[in-house]
Amino acid sequence: MYSNPNYGGGLRHSGSVSRGYPAGSYGEQGSYGYQAGPPAGADPQLWQWFSAVDADRSGSITVNELQAALVNGNWQRFDLDTVKMLMNIFDTDRSGTIGFAEFSGLWKYISDWQGVFRHFDRDRSGSIDGHELSEALRSFGYNLAPSLLTLIEQKYTSGPTAGYGPPAGITFDRFVRACVAVKTLTEAFQRQDTDRDGWVTINYEEFMRIVLAAP
Repeated sequence: MYSNPNYGGGLRHSGSVSRGYPAGSYGEQGSYGYQAGPPAGADPQLWQWFSAVDADRSGSITVNELQAALVNGNWQRFDLDTVKMLMNIFDTDRSGTIGFAEFSGLWKYISDWQGVFRHFDRDRSGSIDGHELSEALRSFGYNLAPSLLTLIEQKYTSGPTAGYGPPAGITFDRFVRACVAVKTLTEAFQRQDTDRDGWVTINYEEFMRIVLAAP
């Protein structure tokens, strides 16, 4: 989960001291009234990461705390839309925050996507170009027309970072969101395409609902 400054993305590397809290303090009673020790059977390292992200020591992670913790390979924070998407996926109790169990799922999800990103970033540039995006989506079963691939690339491409970092292209956070958007829209279309002929008839309200529900 730790980020290489020249590649990929993930959680900020906090070392042995996170957010100003001394290493080893997580087993003590937190000042906000929750037990700061890890739950029974929890991975201690994962609990340390969770505690580092939980900046206000509330026992749960807000969208702002999560955005502050997630970085791309150029050390830029994940964009807010991607963070909101992740919150929506893993906030299973719809509390508006993420607890430790939900964070565990999020950690694995991002780790898995890091592996996918590394696999398709063939030139090891730290970003995904149009050809690499096409290859990735095709491997997932989405054989999109070149015109659609161009639209996706244009929508999710970031500009180059001044001084250092990957060239202009799709950064890790935007790559995840692009793939999830294609999956979400495809599944929404398939639910409407009951006879599987590749055509659907929907009204304006349903169309807007499908589009606005996409990441």
